[in-house]
Amino acid sequence: MSLLRKTQQWGTFSRVWHIYDAKWQDPFESAKLIKKYLMGLYKPIYHPMNDCGDNVVVINSKLIALKGDEWRKRVFFHHTGYHRGDSYTLAWELHSKDPTLIVKKAVYSSMTGNLQRRYTMQRLHIFPDENIPERILENVSNQIKQLRPVPVRLDHIPKEEVEQFPQLVKLPENYVVR
Repeated sequence: MSLLRKTQQWGTFSRVWHIYDAKWQDPFESAKLIKKYLMGLYKPIYHPMNDCGDNVVVINSKLIALKGDEWRKRVFFHHTGYHRGDSYTLAWELHSKDPTLIVKKAVYSSMTGNLQRRYTMQRLHIFPDENIPERILENVSNQIKQLRPVPVRLDHIPKEEVEQFPQLVKLPENYVVR
């Protein structure tokens, strides 16, 4: 086998490290995207019985966003394995205890039908903020694009840019806002 063919084969079968920023992203929609890289669904050599997935590093998991009032209404199930060991926890309670669990449970439940999902989840590394150990950060070679752009808060926009924005209505000087 020529050296070129060997390099192509090494590149095909190698495990790539991807990074994903979960800031202001829906974890259940992000889980579908993360699953594609964890299981290796985008690779031409993918087969359900072939373990060809990559490593994914998720940062800013404490800044996720849920739609509507899902923080108060979404319930997560957990069972200890003992008789009457089932418990139900609201999303905001689970997130305040451990800010990485909602993303982890979303990715785990998105991989239905995967016989190797317990081992696939070992390649998922979730961090609540942007602090990543150097040994992990030096392996990252690809960034997964976010599903939605992160909105900019109004108090973070410079005053010069706000003053240059065109005014639609010019209010009189003695106008009072109630």
